[in-house]
Amino acid sequence: MNKIQEIWERTIGIEGVDTGYPKFEKELLPFLVKGGYKLYPPFVQITGETSDGFHTFNELYEFRKLYNAGLFNEWAKQGLFNVHKSKKHSDGEECFGGGWFIVTATLPTGQISNHYELKDWDLFQVEERELADVWDGHTAQDVAHRLNKYITNPKGDTE
Repeated sequence: MNKIQEIWERTIGIEGVDTGYPKFEKELLPFLVKGGYKLYPPFVQITGETSDGFHTFNELYEFRKLYNAGLFNEWAKQGLFNVHKSKKHSDGEECFGGGWFIVTATLPTGQISNHYELKDWDLFQVEERELADVWDGHTAQDVAHRLNKYITNPKGDTE
């Protein structure tokens, strides 16, 4: 028995699985990856209920949404950062084909945005627009950097 087969049998509880090339690597591993399983033992499916031992992904996404709503709503009340929400991207296409919306703000450090399901539309008490502003190409890492930079230097001072 090879090491992969031993781990597979111990983790999944299926005996006699042929882990030899090519079937295992060409069929089973891609199936596992597509299903959200890690490639390294133990083979576990990553879902919204996956936990770090303290919180599930679902809880963390809920927290993120509520923190964002609170912050974006406050900025909108103060007339700051061009905060707005839209069911359509700047090209006129519905967010993710429909059922979603985007909330955007433009900080002195750059544009930040997040998408949410339409069921959460009313949490964001910000200006509603037909089209969102043009996306500047920011990534999740850019958003984190821009927020960090804004928090540590809110006026954008260069000194």
